[in-house]
Amino acid sequence: MITFLILLLVIVLLVYNFLQHPKFGKKPSGERLALIEKSPQYKNGKFENQSFTPDLAEEESFIGVLIEFLFKKVERKIPKDLIPSIKTNLHELSPDQDVLVWFGHSSYFIQIEGKRFLIDPVFSGNASPISGTTKSFKGSDIYTVDDLPEIDYLLITHDHYDHLDYKTIIELKPKVKKIITALGVGSHFEFWGFPTENIIEKDWNEKIELDENLTLYTAPARHFSGRSFKRCNTLWTSFILETKDFRMYLGGDSGYDKHFAEIGEKFGSFDIVLLDNGQYNPKWKYIHNMPEDVIKAMKDLRAKRVFPVHSSKFALSLHSWDEPLIRISELNANSENPIPLITPMIGELVELKNKNQEFKQWWKGVR
Repeated sequence: MITFLILLLVIVLLVYNFLQHPKFGKKPSGERLALIEKSPQYKNGKFENQSFTPDLAEEESFIGVLIEFLFKKVERKIPKDLIPSIKTNLHELSPDQDVLVWFGHSSYFIQIEGKRFLIDPVFSGNASPISGTTKSFKGSDIYTVDDLPEIDYLLITHDHYDHLDYKTIIELKPKVKKIITALGVGSHFEFWGFPTENIIEKDWNEKIELDENLTLYTAPARHFSGRSFKRCNTLWTSFILETKDFRMYLGGDSGYDKHFAEIGEKFGSFDIVLLDNGQYNPKWKYIHNMPEDVIKAMKDLRAKRVFPVHSSKFALSLHSWDEPLIRISELNANSENPIPLITPMIGELVELKNKNQEFKQWWKGVR
């Protein structure tokens, strides 16, 4: 019994010590917490979605999901080949080029109206606080922070590790002018040494005039947050980036809900929509779109072109690595009034205002 208690104490101390690492960030407090408590989304001591959103679907359990992940034999294909990619020199982009470069999963760079945006960057090769447990696929990490120019606006949709990567953020510190994120997430950035005056935190349905040519809006998503045991103490969001003649929806992580139709109704239509399409499972269908949901969401948003993201870099679910792109391509092609899909390789230059740009189904033939 004494040996067991000593062992238990050692484990507790090790876990406690591990959780003191700065990568876990810092929970909101003080004036920030007081502001959070005024949010319509903050109820019963945490942020909530527009609709009731359980972590797991009806009749599912965390223990059951854990057993499936650890012990059930699932035909899940992980790429043996290198993920195809192109190395675009971002330092040499002309300021008048309106372009997007995808880094895999939900990380991407946008240059528009002469301003540079970086969204949810993860360049550490890992999507977990425990090193080596959620490694990126071979070939998907051809970019590093050194490959990035100075960033005018770093946008963070929420504080999960596959969207807010501590190692990447620390390396980015000298290059980032402003950070725009959801309520509470700024607490992590302050803890990591970013100046408070460079952090902009917003609730849903707020407007930020970046300059005379660029406007950013925040909008709802259906998800959750948290970097430790405490969940939903920071908000998750989607963004709308708008110029005088062009509009993009930057979706972040979300399950399907009424907010897509509401956003489409409010803004009219979108030239490009980026939607969460990957790491899904019927067991957690309320917090990540299934491919069928992506088809509904892009119609709700009145999208002219759609970029399905959240795939091709990490295995965070039980589906094969290429299934999200295969399914969304097939479902879209067979739907009424298909919408053009943007499916670049990692690093391939996407011309934002070129409606006729074509993309290969690059995932075909990758073993």
